Amino acid sequence: MDITHEKPTDEEIALRVQRGDSEIFGVLVDRYEQKLLRYGRKFLSRPEDVEDIVQDVFIRAYRNIQSFDPTQRFNPWIYRIAHNAYLNTMRRNSLAPLSVDFDTVLIHFKYDDPSESEREQKDMRDLIERSMTDLPAKYREVLILHYFEEMPYKDIADVLQIPVGTVSIRLRRAREALKKNINPAHL
Repeated sequence: MDITHEKPTDEEIALRVQRGDSEIFGVLVDRYEQKLLRYGRKFLSRPEDVEDIVQDVFIRAYRNIQSFDPTQRFNPWIYRIAHNAYLNTMRRNSLAPLSVDFDTVLIHFKYDDPSESEREQKDMRDLIERSMTDLPAKYREVLILHYFEEMPYKDIADVLQIPVGTVSIRLRRAREALKKNINPAHL
């Protein structure tokens, strides 16, 4: 008799933690630690800052696990906590001036979620990595989440708490800005 053991989903693990099985939270830490470290390195340059913030993200996630809705996806929930932590650090260190975001203020009903080939995705990731430092934070965020974290538009919208159409607009504008800012030495 062949018995296959499926791994519990992130949502199932979160539900178990909510019900008192605190030991299993370590599985979520194992699953997300490297992802959140990679994500944080796109915002902050000092590795020790990123490591400290990721540890804080897990503490916050554990303390607030009761607010997580297990009928929703866990991935955008934990990334939202991390995103807020990185932005707060950037604000405290005056790394990212925040201004009125007209992309969010304006209502966008139409958006595209183009499926790009793997080769195009890799080429775009490489180009973005080399060229995005001069972009405004709101464009870097969507580029990082889309190309490096490989999130679909809906999850990006959940993490950033913006409409899906705004994600599409920001990605388009970020790509246009990258084209203008491309250093020929990067090609």
